[in-house]
Amino acid sequence: MRRPTTNTAYRSAVGVALMTAVLLFWVNGAVGIIGGDGNDANLLYGGVVAVAAIGALMARFRPQGMSRALAGTALAQFLVPVIVVSAGLGTAPAWSWDILILSGFFAALWCGSALLFRKAARERVALPA
Repeated sequence: MRRPTTNTAYRSAVGVALMTAVLLFWVNGAVGIIGGDGNDANLLYGGVVAVAAIGALMARFRPQGMSRALAGTALAQFLVPVIVVSAGLGTAPAWSWDILILSGFFAALWCGSALLFRKAARERVALPA
């Protein structure tokens, strides 16, 4: 049986990642990020969370691997508006700046979690004897 970690950077990183995923689903489900909640392009953001989940499983939740997985998630987050703009999936040209800013915000949260996981990987917690 595994013991819960006492590494606060790891716990913080998990909290930021989970909060980011929930917030992304909430915002996307409530109003839709791309052209309203009826636009099918909003489903691409589910892929971003899938990248995080699959990366976490591949990393076996180890801090160094989680850092890489969430850095990849941040890249996926920022690629969504690039794909949407290049494919012309939006409804109006003015929306693109809003989507870029919002995706940048979420990408920054994913990066913050990745940096916390990197810090957790560097910290060595002494276990009691």
